[in-house]
Amino acid sequence: MASLSSALQLQITVCLICLHSILCFSTTQFPRSIILPLKTQKHPHIPPARIFSTSSLATYKLLFHHNVSLTVSLTIGSPPQSVTMVLDTGSELSWLHCKKAPNLDSVFDPLASTTYTKIPCSSSTCKTRTRDLTNPVSCDSNSLCHVIVSYADATSLEGNLAFETFQIGSSIRPGTIFGCMDTGYSSTSEEDAKTTGLMGMNRGLLSFVNQMGFPKFSYCISGLDSSGVLLLGNGSFSWLEPLSYTPLVQISDPLPYFDRVAYSIQLDGIKVNNKVLSLPKSIFVPDHTGAGQTMVDSGTQFTFLLGPAYTALRNEFLAQTRGVLRVLNDANYVFQGAMDLCYLVETGRVNLPVLPVVTMMFRGAEMSVSGEKLLYKVPGEVRGRDSVWCFSFGNSDLLGIEAFVIGHHHQQNFWVEYDLEKSRIGLAEVRCDLASQKLGLNV
Repeated sequence: MASLSSALQLQITVCLICLHSILCFSTTQFPRSIILPLKTQKHPHIPPARIFSTSSLATYKLLFHHNVSLTVSLTIGSPPQSVTMVLDTGSELSWLHCKKAPNLDSVFDPLASTTYTKIPCSSSTCKTRTRDLTNPVSCDSNSLCHVIVSYADATSLEGNLAFETFQIGSSIRPGTIFGCMDTGYSSTSEEDAKTTGLMGMNRGLLSFVNQMGFPKFSYCISGLDSSGVLLLGNGSFSWLEPLSYTPLVQISDPLPYFDRVAYSIQLDGIKVNNKVLSLPKSIFVPDHTGAGQTMVDSGTQFTFLLGPAYTALRNEFLAQTRGVLRVLNDANYVFQGAMDLCYLVETGRVNLPVLPVVTMMFRGAEMSVSGEKLLYKVPGEVRGRDSVWCFSFGNSDLLGIEAFVIGHHHQQNFWVEYDLEKSRIGLAEVRCDLASQKLGLNV
């Protein structure tokens, strides 16, 4: 569920390599696997919040005032045009900013492409393949398939569905469906303009990974100043620890608060160091409306927990850090509207003190969060000689959402595999900068 831009982006630059487990590929079909390196790039803009819903009965609001997003660079059209798209496992539709006039820069120009094809609203593509989209499509005045992407600050993007040729490296896939957005959100930020669109990677029919036909994809995100890797397709590496798998939670019946095409897994509990929080199992299970699902989302930076779970975690972490960290006692300060446990740390301090480990226990797998991943230094927030650091878990209730969301800040230094074929997610701890080196990426 990514935003349009970010203050610090992990830039994915395409690198074509052949390994023993990776097949080199032709220009007519996608390979079994593609590996891409991740690099960091600073961006100053703080994006708006985004709105999304699974039906007309429910609206979820999730803040995206985070400062990291994952982006992939590729080319579109004939002749090819370079674009940059945010990689988002919480969205289905891939879309690009499209030019309305020949003099606009940093967006895709469909008029310059010989392979761009508009999709009429009477087509089977518009009528049937769009059923998983959060906003229903419509028919515009030109009888074209019209789509809207909305944001919580009342901004939105509108455009038409179209077919186009997508190219990653030397691999070409014609006839890819995407949204060509020509009205709505705009930014004057020079850095913001470098992000041309969004690449939807969820389980919906129109998602990029489904259209490309990859049975799985993986990524490994390292620290903010280091590197990482994205793998599209299968890959088996001797240096990677065996993955622990947790099955995807699937509910076939439509429910107002359950996103059926999200990567939803079962959270069974949370522990701080070795102390398991005393919470009923029912808190972590979706109810009859679908509220309470746990989603793994590359488009959200931090992790958000429903109120009872967040409060229990907050209280236990506060208790175990008493005398170790100095609490910011300011009832009026809530970072990003959902993170109300913040601390004062002396500016210039090199290392944080030893902190308790927070572990999210999933069905069949665990994700442990330790060290600096537990706290986030708020840019520009200074109190006297101290910087403000906030606990990197937030309260879903304060955002008005009915779900647990596992953001990519806590996925750092984990190999995360999305296995669409077997409906599961695999996790293994790994040094992602070293993983990039072992894969031979020139980062």
